Amino acid sequence: MALVFSALLLLGLCGKISSEGQPAFHNTPGAMNYELPTTKYETQDTFNAGIVGPLYKMVHIFLNVVQPNDFPLDLIKKLIQNKNFDISVDSKEPEIIVLALKIALYEIGVLICAILGLLFIILMPLVGCFFCMCRCCNKCGGEMHQRQKQNAPCRRKCLGLSLLVICLLMSLGIIYGFVANQQTRTRIKGTQKLAKSNFRDFQTLLTETPKQIDYVVEQYTNTKNKAFSDLDGIGSVLGGRIKDQLKPKVTPVLEEIKAMATAIKQTKDALQNMSSSLKSLQDAATQLNTNLSSVRNSIENSLSSSDCTSDPASKICDSIRPSLSSLGSSLNSSQLPSVDRELNTVTEVDKTDLESLVKRGYTTIDEIPNTIQNQTVDVIKDVKNTLDSISSNIKDMSQSIPIEDMLLQVSHYLNNSNRYLNQELPKLEEYDSYWWLGGLIVCFLLTLIVTFFFLGLLCGVFGYDKHATPTRRGCVSNTGGIFLMAGVGFGFLFCWILMILVVLTFVVGANVEKLLCEPYENKKLLQVLDTPYLLKEQWQFYLSGMLFNNPDINMTFEQVYRDCKRGRGIYAAFQLENVVNVSDHFNIDQISENINTELENLNVNIDSIELLDNTGRKSLEDFAHSGIDTIDYSTYLKETEKSPTEVNLLTFASTLEAKANQLPEGKLKQAFLLDVQNIRAIHQHLLPPVQQSLNTLRQSVWTLQQTSNKLPEKVKKILASLDSVQHFLTNNVSLIVIGETKKFGKTILGYFEHYLHWVFYAITEKMTSCKPMATAMDSAVNGILCGYVADPLNLFWFGIGKATVLLLPAVIIAIKLAKYYRRMDSEDVYDDLEIGSNGYHKDHLYGVHNPVMTSPSRY
Repeated sequence: MALVFSALLLLGLCGKISSEGQPAFHNTPGAMNYELPTTKYETQDTFNAGIVGPLYKMVHIFLNVVQPNDFPLDLIKKLIQNKNFDISVDSKEPEIIVLALKIALYEIGVLICAILGLLFIILMPLVGCFFCMCRCCNKCGGEMHQRQKQNAPCRRKCLGLSLLVICLLMSLGIIYGFVANQQTRTRIKGTQKLAKSNFRDFQTLLTETPKQIDYVVEQYTNTKNKAFSDLDGIGSVLGGRIKDQLKPKVTPVLEEIKAMATAIKQTKDALQNMSSSLKSLQDAATQLNTNLSSVRNSIENSLSSSDCTSDPASKICDSIRPSLSSLGSSLNSSQLPSVDRELNTVTEVDKTDLESLVKRGYTTIDEIPNTIQNQTVDVIKDVKNTLDSISSNIKDMSQSIPIEDMLLQVSHYLNNSNRYLNQELPKLEEYDSYWWLGGLIVCFLLTLIVTFFFLGLLCGVFGYDKHATPTRRGCVSNTGGIFLMAGVGFGFLFCWILMILVVLTFVVGANVEKLLCEPYENKKLLQVLDTPYLLKEQWQFYLSGMLFNNPDINMTFEQVYRDCKRGRGIYAAFQLENVVNVSDHFNIDQISENINTELENLNVNIDSIELLDNTGRKSLEDFAHSGIDTIDYSTYLKETEKSPTEVNLLTFASTLEAKANQLPEGKLKQAFLLDVQNIRAIHQHLLPPVQQSLNTLRQSVWTLQQTSNKLPEKVKKILASLDSVQHFLTNNVSLIVIGETKKFGKTILGYFEHYLHWVFYAITEKMTSCKPMATAMDSAVNGILCGYVADPLNLFWFGIGKATVLLLPAVIIAIKLAKYYRRMDSEDVYDDLEIGSNGYHKDHLYGVHNPVMTSPSRY
């Protein structure tokens, strides 16, 4: 009881107690997974009979045939209720008579077998006595004369074979007896080992209970450290949750503004490139045009000279003169409008540094964890102090529980019980040695009798000479007959004593098996004990009345045994919630309220978040109205698609060179060749800068064209998204902060609720498991009483009884068979005239027996 109530006091460590079974754990995110260290017990809860198990089952089948009735549940209840009833013949009470008749009806199979055994016990000595006296009077086969008959060989063989089969069956029964006797000795020797194993399990239970208590207390420290970790990181935990709530709304619009800031920079660069390209293009085009005009003038002068008037030069000059007009620049860059106004506007917009304003918006969101961390320093300190105080209360309570004293008392009780068993078990082994010795004597007596029969058969069969007359039989055959008669004598002498032992062990063993072992196995025996008002008339439930002096608590032996067998804790198995309300010792509601109150002081204040100020908004609007969307980009692109010159200068130079080479040597030819060199020089030095300016201008125009495409609509959409998000932040950020703060508080509180629910489950279901109690009970009943005593005892009487019962036909057959093996004192004499048709002497012709010689009879 001390252990029971000590386990009860352990519930001071748990929270709210519910008597509705196993509590459901809250699914607290991040909660720790607790697992009470399991206790391993040494004793097995099942008992295996080993190789003799089939023999035990055979005996159980025989008992079910003899006693097929179910366990008399109602009859046992009535017997317990009528504790002082009189079942004598003189009893006049009808209820007692009816009860006695029911007992007799239930035990009818056992009674019949016992009566038959008693008849055997009474009749066998009497039959043996009369048989001996009869043989002394030369009757009952006592006359040493064997009448020869025609079927004598067949009768001898049948009798010998029958005796052999019976002896083999008797030998099998004797083997059963030897096995059962040895099993009893072996099992009884293991009783002390089994008892010590159970005591070690109880010691393990007492040793592990304080460790489990310490583990439960340590888990509070781990839970508190987990909560402290979250509280210390409230910025990253709570702030991170708030930031995660805001980011899906804020990030898209900030990314759009950031992209627009990048577009502003790209637009500025493109306008700058475009402006510089226009200027460089105009300068390059002017220089190109000047140089081409100079070359053209030089060629015209050559064509106008007198050298071109005479043939064949005149024809060549005439062919050159038409293509000379194409030697010039095709560019008209002076007509392209300037973009300086737009460039100045975008440059002013870019000075606002919109990208830095976007980064400032990101920073405002990213600084939320640090803001929360700084604002909650004092509150976190108060919450920690509250949790530390709870930790101190739990430690003080665990130290105030007198568990060590109680466990010490229980340990003393167990030690005393163990010491008592150590003193008494050797006596049991001593008594078992007497039983074992007696069993050996019984088995050896039967073995002696069967041995005589076997020796008689052996000597008789192998020593028999079918050509020898009864008076001339050999010594070996005669010895076989003597062995058979010796077996008959020992059989008559000891069979009734053996049957007394068989009847006594049968009555005891059968009833133990049917009234204790089987009902315990199917739990009907526990149902008897659970019958209301049976063991004590004033108590409805005996177990709760015995333990707690409160018989109204619905506690049954079957329920406690089943729970203990499953390994449940003492609290749940013995329903200790009906004894002490642990809420009086530890007010979890108040502690939870204190923690919750401190957590409610987490008033996080996040100032209004402004993603983009008015300056940034004005920059976007100015960019939208910068005029880049009104530029006629097609004019620029059309100009960039032109070739810098009207004709390919290299082609023109090659053609001119070919024609000049047709001229005769002279000044004209040299003038044309010089112009060719100048044209090629222009192509090599003046044309690439012009082409590069055109390419730069084209790229810039493409960039500006893409950026300016629906630019006002894009900016308007961005500003609308910005206004929507800003409106959301203004109206909902405080609600988000409050909601996430409450979730954070519930998470912290949930750690402890989860811990307390686990403590309740551990104490009721796992801690201080009463499984050793159920195992000890199984060891006492299933193990020792049934497995170590009843089963070997039943196998013993089954084997010995079988051999003893078969002794009756064996004696009869051995008496008849001995006549065919023993040497007779007289034999039949035949007269040829008196021989009948079958060749044997006809007795009726003389009216007297045929032997011619008689002698005193011998046993």
